Formats: sequence, structure tokens, C-alpha cells
Amino acid sequence: MAKKPKRPTRDEFELEELGERLVEAYQEGLELLFEVWNWEEPVSGLIVKMDSRTRLVHVSKGEEITKIPFMDIMKVNNNAG
Repeated sequence: MAKKPKRPTRDEFELEELGERLVEAYQEGLELLFEVWNWEEPVSGLIVKMDSRTRLVHVSKGEEITKIPFMDIMKVNNNAG
């Protein structure tokens, strides 16, 4: 059985910065493009919920909601266009 690649680690500063960007985009209703670790396709959409209990970020694109684990978000870009 192949071993799953390990998620790259990031320091507290990077995670805090990412969290702040997500909160800002959530409050301002900005659409983002998410690069998620170990996912083939990036995800774009609006953050509709940030669940601190499950640590999932709920991203909505049209009728579809994708739940992304916060720790797996590698990069976010504004203007998912």
C-alpha cells in the first residue's frame, strides 16, 4: 500500500495570516480560489461558514457547498473570477 504524502507544515504565523484572510473574505463576501493540499482541482467560491468546531471552511459556488479542512488550505487567491 502506497504511503500518503505528508501535508507540508506551516508555522503559526502563516496559519494566522491565512485565517485572517479567510475571515476578511468571509466578512466582505469576496470570492476566493483555494488551492487545497492533495486535491487535484482548486476550489473557488464564497465562504458561507467557518466552523471552528470541525475546522472546516464551507465554500459555496452556485448550489454546491464544498467543505475544506482549514489545515489543508495551502493557498488562497482573490478574484476566483
